Amino acid sequence: MAGAIPWIACRDNVAGLCNVTHKIVVMGVSGSGKSTLARELAVALEGVFIEGDEHHSAESRDKMCRGIALCDSDREPWLDRLAEQVDDMHRTAVLSCSALKRRYRERMRARVAGLRFVFLDITLAAAVARVSRRLDHEFPATLVANQFATLESPVGEDGVLHLSASLHSACGLREVMQWLGTPDGAGWKSDELESKRS
Repeated sequence: MAGAIPWIACRDNVAGLCNVTHKIVVMGVSGSGKSTLARELAVALEGVFIEGDEHHSAESRDKMCRGIALCDSDREPWLDRLAEQVDDMHRTAVLSCSALKRRYRERMRARVAGLRFVFLDITLAAAVARVSRRLDHEFPATLVANQFATLESPVGEDGVLHLSASLHSACGLREVMQWLGTPDGAGWKSDELESKRS
């Protein structure tokens, strides 16, 4: 079936989630799998998927292609464009966006009421390996280390779900749907992350 996802979460497993408007950012460094999960989540919630990378300015795209890391002045107008798109949607919107710094996330929260974040956590080695295998992406593997240096973990912030990027997409999707079904969407870690720490 076209547009099918591996785990039919919405109608069969979490009653009523599709009747609620959700505003969600799936975040993490390049290679964490945020676009894949965000796209599947948008389908499950019968919402709209927004690919953050498609909204970089031409100047930012050129810098990344040349292996030059983006700075705050590059990212802030981009974040504003993305937040505006999410906020303008009169239905569920799921955005893939790195959202590396806390102030980037606060900037977006100030523009989108009820915004939640799903953080895909990955090791540097795994992220570099994934990005190195890409043949059709403008983000070079040489910039992955810079993203890790820039990343300020959102763990502990309100409205954040912390997931391991090593989870199969179907498992990650199930975790997100369960989290969205909690009364206040408080931050919590996936079972896999908890088991790794025990």
